[in-house]
Amino acid sequence: MLALIAGQGALPGAVAEAAGEAPLVCALDGFPPDTLRPDLSFRLETLGTLLAELKVRGVTRLCMCGAIRRPQIDPARIDAATAPLVPLLMQALQLGDDGALRAVIGIFEAAGIAVIGAHEAAPGLLPAAGVPTEAQPGSDTPAEAALGDTVSAAQAAQDLGQACVIRGAQVIAREGEAGTDAMLAALAPGAGGILYKAEKPGQERRADLPVIGPRTAEGVIRAGLDGIVISAGGVMVLDRDKTLAALDAAGKFLWVRERG
Repeated sequence: MLALIAGQGALPGAVAEAAGEAPLVCALDGFPPDTLRPDLSFRLETLGTLLAELKVRGVTRLCMCGAIRRPQIDPARIDAATAPLVPLLMQALQLGDDGALRAVIGIFEAAGIAVIGAHEAAPGLLPAAGVPTEAQPGSDTPAEAALGDTVSAAQAAQDLGQACVIRGAQVIAREGEAGTDAMLAALAPGAGGILYKAEKPGQERRADLPVIGPRTAEGVIRAGLDGIVISAGGVMVLDRDKTLAALDAAGKFLWVRERG
Protein backbone atom coordinates (compact mmCIF):
# COMPACT_ATOMS: atom_id res chain seq x y z
CA MET A 1 0.00 0.00 0.00
CA LEU A 2 1.15 3.52 -0.81
CA ALA A 3 1.01 6.37 1.73
CA LEU A 4 1.49 10.05 0.98
CA ILE A 5 2.84 12.61 3.38
CA ALA A 6 0.94 15.36 1.64
CA GLY A 7 1.99 18.98 1.98
CA GLN A 8 0.51 22.06 0.39
CA GLY A 9 0.16 22.93 -3.28
CA ALA A 10 -1.14 20.98 -6.26
CA LEU A 11 1.47 18.20 -6.32
CA PRO A 12 -0.09 15.82 -3.72
CA GLY A 13 -3.41 15.78 -5.58
CA ALA A 14 -1.67 15.13 -8.89
CA VAL A 15 0.33 12.25 -7.39
CA ALA A 16 -2.77 10.74 -5.76
CA GLU A 17 -4.67 10.91 -9.06
CA ALA A 18 -1.87 9.34 -11.07
CA ALA A 19 -0.75 6.71 -8.55
CA GLY A 20 -3.10 3.98 -9.77
CA GLU A 21 -4.31 3.20 -6.25
CA ALA A 22 -6.02 5.11 -3.48
CA PRO A 23 -3.17 6.16 -1.19
CA LEU A 24 -3.34 6.66 2.55
CA VAL A 25 -3.04 10.44 2.96
CA CYS A 26 -1.04 11.68 5.96
CA ALA A 27 -0.70 15.36 6.85
CA LEU A 28 1.72 17.15 9.16
CA ASP A 29 -0.18 19.36 11.60
CA GLY A 30 -0.15 22.96 10.42
CA PHE A 31 0.37 22.11 6.76
CA PRO A 32 -2.94 20.65 5.51
CA PRO A 33 -3.12 19.52 1.87
CA ASP A 34 -4.97 21.91 -0.43
CA THR A 35 -6.86 19.28 -2.44
CA LEU A 36 -6.84 16.06 -0.40
CA ARG A 37 -8.61 15.02 2.79
CA PRO A 38 -6.10 13.52 5.25
CA ASP A 39 -6.70 10.02 6.59
CA LEU A 40 -4.14 10.62 9.35
CA SER A 41 -2.62 13.72 10.92
CA PHE A 42 0.61 13.74 12.90
CA ARG A 43 3.29 15.89 14.45
CA LEU A 44 7.03 15.29 14.40
CA GLU A 45 6.67 14.64 18.13
CA THR A 46 4.44 11.64 17.28
CA LEU A 47 6.39 10.32 14.29
CA GLY A 48 7.03 6.99 16.02
CA THR A 49 3.29 6.47 16.51
CA LEU A 50 2.72 7.30 12.84
CA LEU A 51 5.30 4.71 11.80
CA ALA A 52 3.55 2.06 13.87
CA GLU A 53 0.16 2.98 12.40
CA LEU A 54 1.51 2.81 8.84
CA LYS A 55 2.84 -0.69 9.50
CA VAL A 56 -0.51 -1.79 10.97
CA ARG A 57 -2.27 -0.49 7.86
CA GLY A 58 0.01 -2.43 5.54
CA VAL A 59 1.91 0.54 4.10
CA THR A 60 5.02 -0.60 2.25
CA ARG A 61 5.76 2.52 0.18
CA LEU A 62 5.67 6.19 1.09
CA CYS A 63 5.89 9.36 -0.99
CA MET A 64 6.57 12.80 0.47
CA CYS A 65 5.14 15.51 -1.77
CA GLY A 66 3.98 19.09 -1.42
CA ALA A 67 5.29 22.10 0.45
CA ILE A 68 6.03 21.81 4.17
CA ARG A 69 8.03 24.32 6.21
CA ARG A 70 10.39 23.05 8.86
CA PRO A 71 8.41 22.68 12.13
CA GLN A 72 9.63 23.23 15.66
CA ILE A 73 9.68 20.32 18.10
CA ASP A 74 7.88 20.76 21.42
CA PRO A 75 9.67 18.41 23.86
CA ALA A 76 6.55 18.22 26.04
CA ARG A 77 4.58 16.61 23.20
CA ILE A 78 7.01 13.81 22.35
CA ASP A 79 5.27 10.48 22.87
CA ALA A 80 6.84 7.22 24.02
CA ALA A 81 7.01 5.72 20.52
CA THR A 82 8.91 8.75 19.23
CA ALA A 83 11.36 9.20 22.12
CA PRO A 84 13.96 6.79 20.61
CA LEU A 85 13.90 8.86 17.40
CA VAL A 86 14.55 12.22 19.07
CA PRO A 87 18.35 12.27 18.52
CA LEU A 88 17.84 11.57 14.80
CA LEU A 89 15.09 14.19 14.51
CA MET A 90 17.11 16.86 16.29
CA GLN A 91 20.08 16.13 14.06
CA ALA A 92 17.88 16.33 10.95
CA LEU A 93 16.42 19.70 11.94
CA GLN A 94 19.93 21.16 12.23
CA LEU A 95 20.88 20.11 8.69
CA GLY A 96 20.15 21.87 5.42
CA ASP A 97 16.99 20.97 3.52
CA ASP A 98 18.54 18.10 1.58
CA GLY A 99 20.31 16.68 4.62
CA ALA A 100 17.14 16.88 6.70
CA LEU A 101 15.14 15.06 4.03
CA ARG A 102 17.77 12.31 3.79
CA ALA A 103 17.65 11.85 7.56
CA VAL A 104 13.84 11.61 7.64
CA ILE A 105 13.87 9.19 4.70
CA GLY A 106 16.35 7.07 6.66
CA ILE A 107 13.93 6.87 9.60
CA PHE A 108 11.11 5.55 7.40
CA GLU A 109 13.36 3.08 5.61
CA ALA A 110 14.76 1.79 8.90
CA ALA A 111 11.13 0.98 9.79
CA GLY A 112 10.81 -1.12 6.63
CA ILE A 113 8.88 1.42 4.52
CA ALA A 114 10.37 2.20 1.09
CA VAL A 115 10.39 5.91 0.24
CA ILE A 116 9.74 6.78 -3.41
CA GLY A 117 9.74 10.10 -5.22
CA ALA A 118 6.65 11.81 -6.59
CA HIS A 119 8.05 11.25 -10.08
CA GLU A 120 8.17 7.50 -9.34
CA ALA A 121 4.61 7.39 -8.01
CA ALA A 122 3.40 9.49 -10.97
CA PRO A 123 5.99 9.18 -13.78
CA GLY A 124 3.76 11.03 -16.24
CA LEU A 125 4.56 14.27 -14.42
CA LEU A 126 8.09 14.29 -15.88
CA PRO A 127 8.01 15.57 -19.49
CA ALA A 128 10.34 14.31 -22.18
CA ALA A 129 13.21 16.47 -23.36
CA GLY A 130 12.26 18.92 -26.08
CA VAL A 131 10.11 21.97 -26.75
CA PRO A 132 6.39 21.08 -26.43
CA THR A 133 5.18 24.65 -27.05
CA GLU A 134 4.51 26.39 -30.35
CA ALA A 135 7.05 29.10 -29.54
CA GLN A 136 10.71 28.09 -29.68
CA PRO A 137 13.70 29.26 -27.64
CA GLY A 138 15.45 32.32 -29.07
CA SER A 139 19.06 32.73 -30.05
CA ASP A 140 19.95 34.10 -26.59
CA THR A 141 18.31 31.26 -24.71
CA PRO A 142 21.15 28.70 -24.74
CA ALA A 143 23.53 31.19 -23.13
CA GLU A 144 20.89 32.19 -20.57
CA ALA A 145 20.27 28.52 -19.77
CA ALA A 146 24.01 27.90 -19.37
CA LEU A 147 24.16 30.78 -16.88
CA GLY A 148 21.19 29.17 -15.13
CA ASP A 149 23.23 25.98 -14.74
CA THR A 150 25.98 27.95 -13.01
CA VAL A 151 23.54 29.77 -10.72
CA SER A 152 21.80 26.49 -9.88
CA ALA A 153 25.07 24.88 -8.80
CA ALA A 154 25.93 27.92 -6.65
CA GLN A 155 22.48 27.95 -5.02
CA ALA A 156 22.75 24.22 -4.31
CA ALA A 157 26.08 24.76 -2.56
CA GLN A 158 24.34 27.26 -0.27
CA ASP A 159 21.19 25.09 0.11
CA LEU A 160 19.07 27.80 -1.53
CA GLY A 161 16.19 27.64 -4.02
CA GLN A 162 15.84 25.73 -7.27
CA ALA A 163 14.92 28.57 -9.64
CA CYS A 164 16.24 31.88 -10.91
CA VAL A 165 15.41 34.45 -13.56
CA ILE A 166 18.03 35.23 -16.21
CA ARG A 167 17.85 38.14 -18.64
CA GLY A 168 20.76 38.22 -21.03
CA ALA A 169 23.92 37.95 -18.95
CA GLN A 170 22.20 39.15 -15.77
CA VAL A 171 20.68 37.21 -12.90
CA ILE A 172 17.70 39.38 -11.97
CA ALA A 173 16.07 37.15 -9.34
CA ARG A 174 16.83 34.06 -7.25
CA GLU A 175 14.27 31.84 -5.59
CA GLY A 176 14.03 32.17 -1.82
CA GLU A 177 12.03 30.35 0.85
CA ALA A 178 8.76 31.81 -0.47
CA GLY A 179 9.13 29.82 -3.72
CA THR A 180 9.07 30.34 -7.46
CA ASP A 181 5.64 31.96 -7.74
CA ALA A 182 6.54 34.58 -5.12
CA MET A 183 9.82 35.31 -6.89
CA LEU A 184 8.00 35.90 -10.17
CA ALA A 185 5.29 37.99 -8.53
CA ALA A 186 7.93 40.32 -7.09
CA LEU A 187 9.43 41.06 -10.50
CA ALA A 188 8.64 44.31 -12.26
CA PRO A 189 7.41 43.57 -15.81
CA GLY A 190 10.30 43.59 -18.23
CA ALA A 191 11.19 42.35 -21.69
CA GLY A 192 12.88 39.06 -22.42
CA GLY A 193 14.74 36.52 -20.36
CA ILE A 194 13.88 33.13 -18.92
CA LEU A 195 12.70 31.41 -15.80
CA TYR A 196 15.27 28.68 -15.17
CA LYS A 197 14.32 25.84 -12.85
CA ALA A 198 16.16 22.62 -12.07
CA GLU A 199 16.78 20.19 -9.27
CA LYS A 200 19.82 20.97 -7.15
CA PRO A 201 22.86 19.02 -8.40
CA GLY A 202 23.18 15.91 -6.25
CA GLN A 203 19.98 16.53 -4.30
CA GLU A 204 17.82 13.78 -2.80
CA ARG A 205 15.38 13.13 -5.63
CA ARG A 206 12.81 11.26 -3.53
CA ALA A 207 11.61 14.52 -1.99
CA ASP A 208 11.55 18.17 -3.02
CA LEU A 209 11.93 17.54 -6.76
CA PRO A 210 10.85 20.88 -8.28
CA VAL A 211 7.60 21.52 -10.14
CA ILE A 212 6.06 24.09 -12.45
CA GLY A 213 2.42 24.49 -13.45
CA PRO A 214 -0.20 26.96 -14.66
CA ARG A 215 0.61 29.50 -11.94
CA THR A 216 4.24 29.42 -13.04
CA ALA A 217 3.19 30.10 -16.62
CA GLU A 218 1.04 33.01 -15.45
CA GLY A 219 3.96 34.47 -13.51
CA VAL A 220 6.30 34.19 -16.50
CA ILE A 221 3.76 35.91 -18.74
CA ARG A 222 3.14 38.70 -16.19
CA ALA A 223 6.89 39.30 -15.83
CA GLY A 224 7.39 39.63 -19.58
CA LEU A 225 9.84 36.73 -19.84
CA ASP A 226 10.34 34.84 -23.09
CA GLY A 227 9.75 31.42 -21.59
CA ILE A 228 10.75 28.68 -19.19
CA VAL A 229 13.77 26.37 -19.19
CA ILE A 230 13.57 23.28 -16.99
CA SER A 231 15.92 20.34 -16.60
CA ALA A 232 14.89 17.14 -18.35
CA GLY A 233 14.20 14.43 -15.79
CA GLY A 234 14.46 16.90 -12.93
CA VAL A 235 11.33 19.08 -12.95
CA MET A 236 7.72 17.91 -12.91
CA VAL A 237 4.94 19.73 -14.80
CA LEU A 238 1.49 19.89 -13.19
CA ASP A 239 -1.67 20.33 -15.30
CA ARG A 240 0.50 20.03 -18.39
CA ASP A 241 -2.24 20.77 -20.93
CA LYS A 242 -3.30 23.93 -19.09
CA THR A 243 0.30 25.04 -18.61
CA LEU A 244 1.15 24.60 -22.28
CA ALA A 245 -2.08 26.26 -23.40
CA ALA A 246 -1.30 29.35 -21.32
CA LEU A 247 2.23 29.57 -22.72
CA ASP A 248 1.02 29.03 -26.30
CA ALA A 249 -1.63 31.73 -25.98
CA ALA A 250 1.01 34.22 -24.84
CA GLY A 251 3.67 33.16 -27.35
CA LYS A 252 6.02 31.86 -24.66
CA PHE A 253 8.11 28.70 -24.82
CA LEU A 254 8.87 25.77 -22.55
CA TRP A 255 12.23 24.09 -23.14
CA VAL A 256 12.73 20.78 -21.37
CA ARG A 257 16.49 20.76 -21.60
CA GLU A 258 19.20 18.23 -20.92
CA ARG A 259 21.27 19.93 -18.28
CA GLY A 260 24.50 21.27 -19.71
